[in-house]
This record gives sequence, C-alpha cells and structure tokens, in this order.
Amino acid sequence: MSNVSYDLIWEVARNQNSFLVKRKTNGGVQLSRDPMNLTNVHSKKHAGFANEKAVGLVPASNGGVTLLTKKPSAASSPAKSTISVTFPATKDTRRTFKAVATATAVSGYRPDLREAAIQRASSLKHATKPVKASPEAKPRGKKAL
Repeated sequence: MSNVSYDLIWEVARNQNSFLVKRKTNGGVQLSRDPMNLTNVHSKKHAGFANEKAVGLVPASNGGVTLLTKKPSAASSPAKSTISVTFPATKDTRRTFKAVATATAVSGYRPDLREAAIQRASSLKHATKPVKASPEAKPRGKKAL
C-alpha cells in the first residue's frame, strides 16, 4: 500500500492530470483518457489512478480485448502493479463477457464495475468487426424492365 491515501491523490489530481480532457462544448463536460477508466467519465469511482483496485479494457493488437487490473499489493511500484489478460478475437463473445464479469465481480475484485466492464468489452468487440458492405440497390418499377 502506498503512503498516501487514494482520497488525497484524487483531491490533489482531480483538476489537473494527464488523463483529464476538458471540453467547453456540451456544458463543459470533463472526460478521461485513463486506460483504467471504463466509462471515460472523469469521476473518482472510475479513475484508475485514484483507486486501490481498478479495471480497464483496451483493444488488443490481434483484434481482441485486453483486460487490465491493478494489484493492490504493488501500489508503490506502478510498473509492476498492472496485470493484463488478453482475450483473442477468435474467442466466443459470450465467453469473453463471462471472463470479464468473473474477473471484476464474481471474484470480488470490483463488483460495482461489472456492468461497465461488460459494456466496454462489448463496444470493443463490436468496433473490431469488419464493416459489412451494403448490398447493391435493386431497381424497382420501370427501371427494372
């Protein structure tokens, strides 16, 4: 465990950090680029750097999904604190979702992030699918003759 509480880390870094994205449009919404943030919303609940346990999903190089988790025991050494598990694109989608749910909630890691993790995995799997070509328009009426 680190010497500084995660509440203090959040209070110090919530207005200025490298992951924060401020937009003047849409009512001044604040977003996050943190890889451990599942919803990309700037909040303490979802901030990976401000929580002892955090879950993140990023696209894998092979078209699959990589699950990132933080080890609370390695909080003082950030390079060793991340565990990554890659689910290949060939793995069944439902099995991937089940594995993500098991890693986040069933094992008791962060049950509050289960639904967000499954939604993020779903959007990443959907984004890696090839775009289906639209069918050629069939002429109707007089043009068909």
